[in-house]
Amino acid sequence: MRLSTGAKTLAATILVVLLLGGCAQTKELMSGMRKSSAAEDVGILGAPEADQYLQEMYKLAAGDPATQAEIYADARSASTLTPGPSTDLRYALVLATPGHAEFNAEMAQSLLRELLTQAPLMTQAEISLATIHLKSVEQLIVAKAEVRRLRAATSRAAQSQETATSARLASAEAENRRLQKELEEAEDKLEAITSIERSIRAQDP
Repeated sequence: MRLSTGAKTLAATILVVLLLGGCAQTKELMSGMRKSSAAEDVGILGAPEADQYLQEMYKLAAGDPATQAEIYADARSASTLTPGPSTDLRYALVLATPGHAEFNAEMAQSLLRELLTQAPLMTQAEISLATIHLKSVEQLIVAKAEVRRLRAATSRAAQSQETATSARLASAEAENRRLQKELEEAEDKLEAITSIERSIRAQDP
């Protein structure tokens, strides 16, 4: 069936409206996705690669005291002046790396736990580094606590043994003094008896 000119015009108008509406919806959808993606990238844009963190940790572990002090001071300064997931993670990893004067497992644990509550602002590599080193320092803290407990137990045992030894020594000394006194008394009695016997023999006609 052939459409009249009026019908063709109406159909064309409807098609244009539908196309324009679809374009508008598509534009809104794409715009929303771009905004969502941009929001997710806040705090991640410009984040260092994992290799940068690892290289600095290697320099910190293998470097001389001057290099270690420089790395620590720079990381602390960056975290203080421009706090954020990347600078805070860098500082936490410096604190979590053993082998230098500023190593601090407890502070590193606190910072890493706080950082992992901000995971949406971190790259996957940063989350992995934070998680791995948090587990590491937690185990180290537990081990240090166990060492302190064992040292305290050993100290108490040594002290108890020393106290017991001192008590036994004091008892032995007291016993020695008692025996010495009894010996002296026995000698005095023997001397008295001997003196009496000599006196009796001297008086015997």
